[in-house]
Amino acid sequence: MSTPFTTNNAGIAVESDEHSLTVGPDGPILLQDHYLIEKMAQFNRERVPERVVHAKGAGAYGFFEVTNDVSQFTKADLFQPGKRTDMLARFSTVAGEQGSPDTWRDPRGFALKFYTDVGNFDLVGNNTPIFFVRDTIKFQDFIRSQKRRPDNGLRDNDMQWDFWTLSPESAHMVTWLMGDRGIPKTYRNMNGYGSHTYMWINGGGTRYWVKYHFKTDQGIDFLTQAEADALAGSDPDVHRKDLWQAIESGNAPSWTLYVQVMPFEDAADYRFNPFDLTKVWPHGDYPLIEVGRMTLDQNPEDYFIHIEQAAFEPANMVPGVGPSPDKMLLGRLFSYPDTHRYRIGPNYAQLPPNRPRVPVHSYAKDGPMRYEPARTARPYAPNSYGGPHASPEAYGDIAGWQTAGEMVREAYSLHREDDDFGQPGTMVRQVLDEDARTRLVSNVAGHLKQGVSQPVLERAVQYWRNIDKKIGDRIAAEVNGL
Repeated sequence: MSTPFTTNNAGIAVESDEHSLTVGPDGPILLQDHYLIEKMAQFNRERVPERVVHAKGAGAYGFFEVTNDVSQFTKADLFQPGKRTDMLARFSTVAGEQGSPDTWRDPRGFALKFYTDVGNFDLVGNNTPIFFVRDTIKFQDFIRSQKRRPDNGLRDNDMQWDFWTLSPESAHMVTWLMGDRGIPKTYRNMNGYGSHTYMWINGGGTRYWVKYHFKTDQGIDFLTQAEADALAGSDPDVHRKDLWQAIESGNAPSWTLYVQVMPFEDAADYRFNPFDLTKVWPHGDYPLIEVGRMTLDQNPEDYFIHIEQAAFEPANMVPGVGPSPDKMLLGRLFSYPDTHRYRIGPNYAQLPPNRPRVPVHSYAKDGPMRYEPARTARPYAPNSYGGPHASPEAYGDIAGWQTAGEMVREAYSLHREDDDFGQPGTMVRQVLDEDARTRLVSNVAGHLKQGVSQPVLERAVQYWRNIDKKIGDRIAAEVNGL
């Protein structure tokens, strides 16, 4: 097979790959050398802004297959019996930049895009079922506390603990982060969670509240702090490499999806707020129900095109799925698509990883880098020229939730067990064994010893005593041993 000749971006053959056009062999370069100018200009613009959050990641294509009938709870296309749906997944760290090590202690993003027969469904979660804050107004502050200082450009443990200890709702998530699951061994060895509470609606219009749990079929495994620190220096892309090599070798990773289902009416007087992102639903109250299996079996052809330009957004919900009153979720419905418009342009949905696999009938038009026409006859709705029209029947009579009162700016109303330290305390005492508790103490104390100021340090110790008195005392003993 002959080697193809080089072309410019317009498909025209170029005269040389190595020599620019000059006046004589030593003369000045000529502006008319279009290919040279194109190469330089393209190179100067080949980066898009990295994600503010979840900048460093890896991903792959695959499919989701339903293995259990949950149609009694939802009419969503991708969850119907026997359904198989193509999909894309992206895993990532949260606070680090593009070049940061994969093995920093950090939550991991778990973003999924399902190319369903009725449009794209995105589930954008983490490897934890909870988060640091419960109100979206605090999200930007949280992220900035985990990033670099504005004065010297350095990461700073003092900023992290300053924010955490002034935000007691973070206690449950910090307990996860500082424990074994704070550094997964590979992306294949971690669970994924929708984290938020979502709504499911069945064919009869009955509503349910649900939480998504993707359990790794490879088994949970983790790195110790010492192992992670060593890999950060010797193999900073270890998680990205592992995912690629596993798929390349035919060892396709998979995850089994389970859901917890809460009857719609239970939420109003449940013992704590079921829409609070800092809380989990006890499995004893709402047991896991199997739904199906996600398998990743295809590496991207080009990382930048398919993974760096992948745009996940929680607002992509198909009929049969809806949001809940979770304030963090409601804020993300706006912030994610707004980020994509800034980062990769207003027509990001037309890029290969983001294009739905069904026809699009949208009134969106024009803008930079658009290549699909609207095909709407007239660019407005309603119109009398055969343009597309809304389809309330796709959603049924009940598409949302009923509010309990007027819109307000206030804290969550208290339920019987609404406290910030109870569940992480239970986790420390009943879920972790003694070896895991010892590692937790070591991880937290090691973190606190690195630049955390005295007032924040005192609050951090009290924070852990609020979670569990014995653990807090052990952490204090290690920290004061400086």
